Amino acid sequence: MYTLDVFAEERYAGNQLAVFRNAADLSPEIMQKIAREMNYSETTFILSDTPRDGGYDVRIFTPEEELPFAGHPTLGTAYVILHEIMGTPGPQVKLNLKVGQIPVSVQPDGVLWMDQKPPAFGRLFEPAEIASVLSLELSDIDTRFPVQEVSTGLPFVIVALKSNGALHRAKRNMPAFEAFSKTHGRDMIYLFSAEPGSSENQLAARMLTIFQTMPEDPATGSACGCLGGYLVEHRYFGEVNVDVRVEQGYDMGRPSLLRLKASRQPGHIAVKVGGKVIMVSKGQLL
Repeated sequence: MYTLDVFAEERYAGNQLAVFRNAADLSPEIMQKIAREMNYSETTFILSDTPRDGGYDVRIFTPEEELPFAGHPTLGTAYVILHEIMGTPGPQVKLNLKVGQIPVSVQPDGVLWMDQKPPAFGRLFEPAEIASVLSLELSDIDTRFPVQEVSTGLPFVIVALKSNGALHRAKRNMPAFEAFSKTHGRDMIYLFSAEPGSSENQLAARMLTIFQTMPEDPATGSACGCLGGYLVEHRYFGEVNVDVRVEQGYDMGRPSLLRLKASRQPGHIAVKVGGKVIMVSKGQLL
């Protein structure tokens, strides 16, 4: 097994990930128990060191459930395959996930990029309802842009805030969040502001969930991909092409940097999410 920091510029930053190899003999129940024992936001299992249909079979589990797709597990697992399994890392590796096959490429600067599925745009939500869930005032939400469900394989509710101050003040109002989840079936909210803390970055973001085991995620590649689609769809920057750096996890002491590219193509929006991965430890499952 391996532990890694994903979307990290230095060790002990970014989002933690545990990766297990040659896991085909583990039942889904055991994988779920291991993920609960690790208690990271996600744990991944590479079923075999031998590729199938040009990609490696991978399953992703949170402490609560299996996921069809998640961003930082995809990048971190690709790093393990490239550096620990392939021997001589190539420029690209493909992961066979429940959502489909996801390619991950490596750039000379060490940034790994994943091509996400084209975003699908879903329901709109009332800003006042979301403000209550986030313990914010309605005036904190940038109502020039909708509060909307977006998915590239995993759905998030995307919320544009007016300021970094509002982003930092946001916290879960659990009774309102539970009512929102029960009514709409959505448990993850991705909020962002165009006032990042660092002048090198263009956006700051946070991802709040209803889950007690993971109330907030320090770096969320799948949500960031949804954000890319949202920015293009609603011309947040006035453009149909987006190339930005997104900071996340600063409130949690796990500073993370996500690279995001999105562009409108004929019939769909193309999304890429990138970041660096750092190996932290190697061990063995007993």
